[in-house]
Amino acid sequence: MSFFVVTMVHGPRWDSSRSIREQEGWDQHAAFMDQLVAEKLVILGGPIGDGQRVMVVVEAGNENEIKARFGEDPWAAMELLRIGLIEPWSVWLDAGRAGQSAE
Repeated sequence: MSFFVVTMVHGPRWDSSRSIREQEGWDQHAAFMDQLVAEKLVILGGPIGDGQRVMVVVEAGNENEIKARFGEDPWAAMELLRIGLIEPWSVWLDAGRAGQSAE
C-alpha cells in the first residue's frame, strides 16, 4: 500500500451559487466518503484554499484502485466532482509514527 494525494475539482454541473453542503446529492456523497474513511482508503480530506478544490490523502495499492473507487461516488456520476490529479506521496514525517524509521 502507498500514499497518494488526490486533488478533486468541481465538475461541469457544480452550482457555484450554492455551498458544498447545498449541492444536489450532498447526503449521498457524504455517506460515500464516510464509507471510504471507514474502509481506511481515505486518510484525510477536505476543501483547500478558496474551496474550489478538495485534497484527499489516500492509502491504496495504485492509481487505478483510486480511480475505480472514486468513480463510484454519486457526485462523479452527477458530474459535480471529478479527479483533477493523483500524485504518489512519500511520507517522511509523521508524528503518529515518531521513532519509526522513514523509508
